[in-house]
Amino acid sequence: MNLHVEDHQEDKYGILKLSGEIDAYTAPQLKEKLLTLVEEKESVEVDLTKVSYMDSTGLGVFISALKLSKEKDHNFKLINLQENVYRLFNITGLNEVINIENTIEGELS
Repeated sequence: MNLHVEDHQEDKYGILKLSGEIDAYTAPQLKEKLLTLVEEKESVEVDLTKVSYMDSTGLGVFISALKLSKEKDHNFKLINLQENVYRLFNITGLNEVINIENTIEGELS
């Protein structure tokens, strides 16, 4: 499956709405778009409502974005994670260092 990235931007704020799967195949595309947005905007949200699967490659992308946001003193957060995706952040302890809001119970239909 592919990853679709929808980008919404205002002056100092950006949001990425993702749908599909984040894995070794799709992560480079996401990383390029996300790091550019984090570099340019003071506040970035990534909406994962429609992300059905993510592997450790995806975690690496979000760690890179978090590091860059801290270097730039920008805000970075993930919103609307599916339960199975949130579990990766929880197991690795990244839920303690990345701002995560609103997990969604159950799988995508």
